[in-house]
Amino acid sequence: MRPFGSPLQLEVRRRKAMTLLDGGLSLNEVGRRTGASPSSVMRWRDERDAHGSDALKPKPASGRPPRLSAKQKTRLTTLLLRGAMANGYRTQLWTTARIAEMIEQTFDVHYHRDHIGRLMASLRWSYQKPDKRAMERNEEAIEAWKRKEWPRIKKTPCGWAPISSLRTNRVSS
Repeated sequence: MRPFGSPLQLEVRRRKAMTLLDGGLSLNEVGRRTGASPSSVMRWRDERDAHGSDALKPKPASGRPPRLSAKQKTRLTTLLLRGAMANGYRTQLWTTARIAEMIEQTFDVHYHRDHIGRLMASLRWSYQKPDKRAMERNEEAIEAWKRKEWPRIKKTPCGWAPISSLRTNRVSS
C-alpha cells in the first residue's frame, strides 16, 4: 500500500533515510526515524547502489491506460461539434447513450453510457439540458404582456378573476 504523502514528500523521506543509513545507523533505526519498514529502507539502499541517486526519485503513477488516445479524443470532439444529426441521429440532442454508440462505431472502443460523463468532463465538456420552448414563441409579445397585463393581474385580490358586486348564489338572496 502506498504511504501517505505527495511524491515529493516520499522522495524527501527516502533521501533522509539514505542520509541516516550513510551516517552509520542500522536498517531498523532508520526505519523507525523515517516511519518506514526496514525492508523498504533496504530496498531503497539497493536501488540507490544499483542505479544511483536518481533511483530515489518518484516513479510515475501507474494505472489503466486510457481507452482513447489523444488523437482519437481530438477526433471525437470534432465529431461532437458537427452535431448529432450530422452523425446520423434524428435530433440534434447528444445523449450519453448516443455518444457511447458513436464511439463504438467510430473507434471500436466500448464505453458504458454511465462513464461517458467522465470522458466528456476530461474533454472539458459539461452537461447541458436543452430548453423546452415552442418554436412559435413570440418574445416581444411575452415582454409586452409582462409589462402591461401582469402588473394589473398582480394587483387584483383574486388574481385575474373579475370582481363582481352581483350575488351568484341563489340561496343567499
